[in-house]
Amino acid sequence: MAPRWAVAALLTMTFATGLVDAVSYLRLGHVFVANMTGNVVFLGFSLATVYQLPVVAPIVAMAAFVLGAFFGGRLSRFLGGRPRFWLVRAFACQAAGLTLTALLLGTGVLSPDGRLVLVIIALLGGCCGLQNATVRLLAPRDLTTTVLTQTLTGLTAESVLGAGLGKDPHRKVGSLLAMFAGAATGALLLQITLAGVVALAAVLVGSVACVFALAPEPVPVPNDSTV
Repeated sequence: MAPRWAVAALLTMTFATGLVDAVSYLRLGHVFVANMTGNVVFLGFSLATVYQLPVVAPIVAMAAFVLGAFFGGRLSRFLGGRPRFWLVRAFACQAAGLTLTALLLGTGVLSPDGRLVLVIIALLGGCCGLQNATVRLLAPRDLTTTVLTQTLTGLTAESVLGAGLGKDPHRKVGSLLAMFAGAATGALLLQITLAGVVALAAVLVGSVACVFALAPEPVPVPNDSTV
């Protein structure tokens, strides 16, 4: 069983994902940087040109996500034998990427209007790919921090009224609420500041890195099926 601090940290990451996807979908041209399923669907829709859906932005997001995931896999390969060291480095790199994006937005170097929007999408997509790869190698199925389809399926299918497996639903419900709260918070804050929303995500991810660095208990072993 994962310690409570680890569950809380991963729920914080889920909240941060909601923030980032609010930024990308609402301000960067209706594209996702964390939810790649949505981008694949958008690309399929774009074949019907009458709807005038973006093509380049989803491709850039997916390419950056893949590169970020590749980097996450390499980190795990070389540092996975020292879980605490690996996780802190991975989440710190993600926080650094988000911080850089927030700074570039805040100083006006990057803007959601114009061609440079693709740079923002690439930076955020890379950060989310790194997060997804790292958490996939660490977390249980119901705490993926980015994709909630399996979480929602498990919550209903394994419930007392479903398969009756009686599995603890609290983490699944927590994941759904964290993503919802992150997306809602992001949507509301975007009315005031774009850079601030990205900066908030950076602070949250950085805090998670600190939690894994200072945690009083051993870091969970990657791919632990009991987590």
